Amino acid sequence: MAIRASPVAGLSLLPTPPSSSNSSNQLVMLRKPLKASFFNGGGISYLKLGSLIHQRGRLHQCLSHKKKIKTTQSVAAAVPPSSIGNAEYRKKLSESYGFTQIGEPLPDNVTLKDIVETLPKKVFEIDDVKAWKTILISVTSYALGIFMISKSPWYLLPLAWAWTGTAITGFFVIGHDCAHKSFSKNKLVEDIIGTLAFMPLIYPYEPWRFKHDRHHAKTNMLVEDTAWQPVWKEEFDSVPALRKAIIFGYGPFRTWMSIAHWVMWHFDLNKFRPNELKRVKISLSCVFAFIAVGWPLIIWKTGLIGWVKFWLMPWLGYHFWMSTFTMVHHTAPHIPFKTSDEWNAAQAQLNGTVHCNYPSWIEILCHDINVHIPHHISPRIPSYNLRAAHKSLQENWGKYLNEANWNSRLMKTIMTVCHVYSEEQNYVGFDEIAPNESQPITFLKKVMPNSA
Repeated sequence: MAIRASPVAGLSLLPTPPSSSNSSNQLVMLRKPLKASFFNGGGISYLKLGSLIHQRGRLHQCLSHKKKIKTTQSVAAAVPPSSIGNAEYRKKLSESYGFTQIGEPLPDNVTLKDIVETLPKKVFEIDDVKAWKTILISVTSYALGIFMISKSPWYLLPLAWAWTGTAITGFFVIGHDCAHKSFSKNKLVEDIIGTLAFMPLIYPYEPWRFKHDRHHAKTNMLVEDTAWQPVWKEEFDSVPALRKAIIFGYGPFRTWMSIAHWVMWHFDLNKFRPNELKRVKISLSCVFAFIAVGWPLIIWKTGLIGWVKFWLMPWLGYHFWMSTFTMVHHTAPHIPFKTSDEWNAAQAQLNGTVHCNYPSWIEILCHDINVHIPHHISPRIPSYNLRAAHKSLQENWGKYLNEANWNSRLMKTIMTVCHVYSEEQNYVGFDEIAPNESQPITFLKKVMPNSA
């Protein structure tokens, strides 16, 4: 089956991959019954519509059941996994998708331990001076942002909010290091710093930590990963009244979907094991205490408009980065989600994670969280050692790495193609399976620039 991949409107069709067979411009769609849920994790985002939740046993039963293959004319096809081994094809895909490199498939016999053993031991070392330097950077940049908001005329406020939202994303990264036990050798200090760093974000530290650990253990595993998951067609088809919400969530609103994850994942005690509840309740108490004390103080000093200016708008900026970072880290047409019986840890962490370069000021304020591949090889690497670890990975495993510079074409690819799970193609766009309801996606294809 020949497939032409043109994931973004306005980009030329790619040549037929050598590993495809006949019948051009056809897209094999979905062999498995699919389940619709909104995820956005890593930090990170998830929306799972309550009316769509099925028990895990039913879902695994669905995963094992095969449906008759359907075909439809392809306008924007995702990548056939069988073609990704061809170097010339990967090069064309990388240019089309907005990547600088799409890594070749990692051999099945390579283990995660093999990769970890190639990293220098020094990248795992905790340095208290460097750790506390990250706090100094975040506190100083946040204070500067608050000053900018207080002094900026209305037309410069968006710039001040962008700076401040990025600065408080640095708070999250500090708490992120604490959760992975890579901030301090003193674990009590880590718990205190992590809780305090998350409080201004109204993020409960322990609930997030428990769920995020699962993301690392099950990266890009269908159903099990608590980060981005594709939409499942089975439920997308079963709830037509909610299709628009799903399409908007995975399209125009995708850069704020972490708000949905924040709401749905972290405040429901039923989502946690009995032995986790004590720590979860402590974190929730800290968050509610910040709301009960911090918000009234802000309103008392600055008024309700001041609460919007000084807290809400930077908080929305933070969620923009949390959603964006997470989807870029693990979402691309060539990166597959796999069932537990097919999943390979080394392939998921090395091949299924993306290194993305952002403007320097973002990298500094966010403490290199986007140097993300070594973080998935070993979460115990402190954020200030990620660049050294990535350099080592480039030297030893460079041909397998996915790398990109943050650009509009990359975002356009993710937001207009990476929607519905397909066993054969990894992803199918909403406009392929529901063209009459996918105006938000066709609109994005028209207005988002193709520049990389």
